[in-house]
Amino acid sequence: MRKLVVSAWITLDGVFDADLMEEWFSPFDSESRQNYIRDGILACDALMFGRKTYEMLAPYWSSLKNNEMGVAGKLNSAPKYVISSTLKNADWNNSTIISENIKEEITRLKQQPGTEIQIEGSANLVQSLMEADLIDEYRFLVHPIIMGSGKSFFKEGMHTKGLKLIKTEQLDKGVIALYYEVSRS
Repeated sequence: MRKLVVSAWITLDGVFDADLMEEWFSPFDSESRQNYIRDGILACDALMFGRKTYEMLAPYWSSLKNNEMGVAGKLNSAPKYVISSTLKNADWNNSTIISENIKEEITRLKQQPGTEIQIEGSANLVQSLMEADLIDEYRFLVHPIIMGSGKSFFKEGMHTKGLKLIKTEQLDKGVIALYYEVSRS
Protein backbone atom coordinates (compact mmCIF):
# COMPACT_ATOMS: atom_id res chain seq x y z
CA MET A 1 0.00 0.00 0.00
CA ARG A 2 1.34 3.42 -0.96
CA LYS A 3 1.26 6.63 1.08
CA LEU A 4 -0.08 9.89 -0.30
CA VAL A 5 2.58 12.48 0.54
CA VAL A 6 2.34 16.26 0.17
CA SER A 7 5.62 17.93 -0.78
CA ALA A 8 5.51 21.71 -0.49
CA TRP A 9 8.12 24.45 -0.49
CA ILE A 10 7.01 27.39 1.64
CA THR A 11 8.14 30.44 3.61
CA LEU A 12 7.77 30.74 7.37
CA ASP A 13 4.39 32.40 6.85
CA GLY A 14 3.20 29.74 4.41
CA VAL A 15 3.74 31.56 1.09
CA PHE A 16 4.45 29.23 -1.83
CA ASP A 17 3.85 31.74 -4.63
CA ALA A 18 5.73 30.68 -7.78
CA ASP A 19 5.61 34.26 -9.08
CA LEU A 20 7.68 35.39 -6.08
CA MET A 21 10.23 32.56 -6.00
CA GLU A 22 13.11 34.90 -6.83
CA GLU A 23 12.47 36.58 -3.47
CA TRP A 24 11.88 33.61 -1.17
CA PHE A 25 13.18 30.45 -2.86
CA SER A 26 16.20 31.38 -4.95
CA PRO A 27 18.22 33.17 -2.22
CA PHE A 28 18.27 29.97 -0.14
CA ASP A 29 19.60 27.65 -2.81
CA SER A 30 22.21 25.19 -1.59
CA GLU A 31 23.58 21.78 -2.41
CA SER A 32 21.76 20.31 0.60
CA ARG A 33 18.42 21.74 -0.57
CA GLN A 34 19.00 20.48 -4.12
CA ASN A 35 19.79 17.01 -2.73
CA TYR A 36 16.66 17.05 -0.54
CA ILE A 37 14.44 17.93 -3.51
CA ARG A 38 16.12 15.41 -5.83
CA ASP A 39 16.03 12.59 -3.28
CA GLY A 40 12.34 13.22 -2.55
CA ILE A 41 11.37 13.05 -6.20
CA LEU A 42 13.49 9.97 -6.86
CA ALA A 43 11.90 8.14 -3.88
CA CYS A 44 8.31 8.34 -5.11
CA ASP A 45 6.49 5.84 -7.34
CA ALA A 46 4.12 8.36 -8.87
CA LEU A 47 3.29 12.06 -8.85
CA MET A 48 -0.01 13.84 -8.39
CA PHE A 49 -0.83 17.40 -9.36
CA GLY A 50 -3.68 19.84 -9.46
CA ARG A 51 -4.34 21.36 -12.88
CA LYS A 52 -2.47 24.63 -12.27
CA THR A 53 0.71 22.97 -11.04
CA TYR A 54 0.58 20.42 -13.85
CA GLU A 55 0.18 23.14 -16.48
CA MET A 56 3.10 25.05 -14.94
CA LEU A 57 5.49 22.06 -14.75
CA ALA A 58 4.60 19.93 -17.80
CA PRO A 59 5.96 22.19 -20.57
CA TYR A 60 9.28 22.72 -18.83
CA TRP A 61 10.08 19.19 -17.66
CA SER A 62 8.71 17.40 -20.73
CA SER A 63 11.15 19.36 -22.92
CA LEU A 64 14.19 18.04 -21.02
CA LYS A 65 15.76 14.88 -22.42
CA ASN A 66 19.09 14.45 -20.58
CA ASN A 67 17.98 13.88 -16.96
CA GLU A 68 18.72 17.50 -16.13
CA MET A 69 19.11 18.26 -12.41
CA GLY A 70 19.09 14.54 -11.74
CA VAL A 71 15.27 14.40 -11.77
CA ALA A 72 14.09 15.09 -15.32
CA GLY A 73 14.24 11.40 -16.21
CA LYS A 74 12.13 10.44 -13.19
CA LEU A 75 9.64 13.28 -13.72
CA ASN A 76 9.23 12.34 -17.37
CA SER A 77 8.91 8.58 -16.85
CA ALA A 78 6.91 8.30 -13.60
CA PRO A 79 3.13 7.91 -13.66
CA LYS A 80 1.48 11.30 -13.19
CA TYR A 81 -2.09 11.83 -12.03
CA VAL A 82 -3.77 15.18 -12.62
CA ILE A 83 -6.85 15.88 -10.55
CA SER A 84 -8.98 18.25 -12.60
CA SER A 85 -12.54 18.70 -13.77
CA THR A 86 -11.50 21.12 -16.54
CA LEU A 87 -8.26 19.79 -18.05
CA LYS A 88 -8.98 17.98 -21.32
CA ASN A 89 -5.49 16.88 -22.42
CA ALA A 90 -2.51 15.73 -20.37
CA ASP A 91 0.26 15.23 -22.91
CA TRP A 92 3.24 14.90 -20.54
CA ASN A 93 4.49 11.26 -20.63
CA ASN A 94 2.49 8.81 -18.50
CA SER A 95 -0.10 11.38 -17.43
CA THR A 96 -3.66 10.45 -16.50
CA ILE A 97 -6.47 12.89 -15.78
CA ILE A 98 -8.76 11.98 -12.89
CA SER A 99 -11.94 14.03 -13.08
CA GLU A 100 -14.60 11.80 -11.54
CA ASN A 101 -14.89 9.58 -8.46
CA ILE A 102 -11.74 11.27 -7.17
CA LYS A 103 -11.79 9.89 -3.63
CA GLU A 104 -12.36 6.35 -4.91
CA GLU A 105 -9.69 6.65 -7.61
CA ILE A 106 -7.07 7.98 -5.20
CA THR A 107 -7.95 5.28 -2.67
CA ARG A 108 -7.47 2.69 -5.43
CA LEU A 109 -4.09 4.20 -6.39
CA LYS A 110 -2.97 4.13 -2.76
CA GLN A 111 -3.86 0.44 -2.51
CA GLN A 112 -1.48 -0.48 -5.34
CA PRO A 113 1.97 -1.85 -4.48
CA GLY A 114 4.74 0.69 -4.00
CA THR A 115 6.01 3.32 -1.61
CA GLU A 116 4.43 6.71 -2.22
CA ILE A 117 2.50 9.02 -4.49
CA GLN A 118 3.89 12.51 -4.08
CA ILE A 119 1.75 15.62 -4.50
CA GLU A 120 3.89 18.53 -5.64
CA GLY A 121 2.60 21.90 -4.42
CA SER A 122 -1.02 22.00 -5.60
CA ALA A 123 -2.53 23.75 -2.55
CA ASN A 124 -6.11 23.66 -3.85
CA LEU A 125 -5.86 19.94 -4.46
CA VAL A 126 -4.28 19.39 -1.03
CA GLN A 127 -7.12 21.26 0.64
CA SER A 128 -9.75 19.04 -0.98
CA LEU A 129 -7.79 15.87 -0.18
CA MET A 130 -7.43 16.99 3.44
CA GLU A 131 -11.21 17.21 3.68
CA ALA A 132 -11.48 13.69 2.23
CA ASP A 133 -8.85 12.41 4.74
CA LEU A 134 -6.67 10.95 1.98
CA ILE A 135 -3.27 12.48 2.87
CA ASP A 136 -0.87 10.37 4.90
CA GLU A 137 2.15 12.66 5.26
CA TYR A 138 3.24 16.27 4.77
CA ARG A 139 6.79 17.32 3.92
CA PHE A 140 7.36 21.03 4.16
CA LEU A 141 10.59 22.62 2.99
CA VAL A 142 10.46 25.81 5.06
CA HIS A 143 12.52 28.82 3.99
CA PRO A 144 13.63 31.35 6.63
CA ILE A 145 11.80 34.37 5.33
CA ILE A 146 8.45 36.01 6.02
CA MET A 147 6.89 37.41 2.86
CA GLY A 148 3.83 39.04 4.40
CA SER A 149 1.93 38.63 1.13
CA GLY A 150 1.66 36.29 -1.82
CA LYS A 151 -0.20 33.06 -2.49
CA SER A 152 -0.44 31.08 0.70
CA PHE A 153 -0.28 27.31 0.79
CA PHE A 154 -2.63 27.31 3.77
CA LYS A 155 -6.06 28.56 2.79
CA GLU A 156 -8.73 29.67 5.21
CA GLY A 157 -10.59 26.60 6.36
CA MET A 158 -7.68 24.19 5.94
CA HIS A 159 -7.63 22.07 9.06
CA THR A 160 -5.98 18.83 10.10
CA LYS A 161 -7.05 16.62 12.97
CA GLY A 162 -3.48 16.55 14.18
CA LEU A 163 -0.03 15.96 12.82
CA LYS A 164 2.81 14.00 14.37
CA LEU A 165 6.31 15.34 13.71
CA ILE A 166 8.29 12.31 12.52
CA LYS A 167 11.48 13.92 11.22
CA THR A 168 13.27 17.23 10.90
CA GLU A 169 16.24 17.98 8.73
CA GLN A 170 18.27 21.18 8.91
CA LEU A 171 19.62 22.19 5.52
CA ASP A 172 22.03 24.98 4.65
CA LYS A 173 21.08 28.67 4.79
CA GLY A 174 18.46 28.09 7.51
CA VAL A 175 16.11 25.96 5.41
CA ILE A 176 14.33 23.26 7.43
CA ALA A 177 12.60 20.12 6.16
CA LEU A 178 9.68 19.11 8.36
CA TYR A 179 8.02 15.71 8.02
CA TYR A 180 4.57 15.24 9.55
CA GLU A 181 2.45 12.12 9.67
CA VAL A 182 -1.33 12.49 9.79
CA SER A 183 -2.74 11.32 13.13
CA ARG A 184 -5.88 9.30 12.52
CA SER A 185 -6.63 8.32 16.11
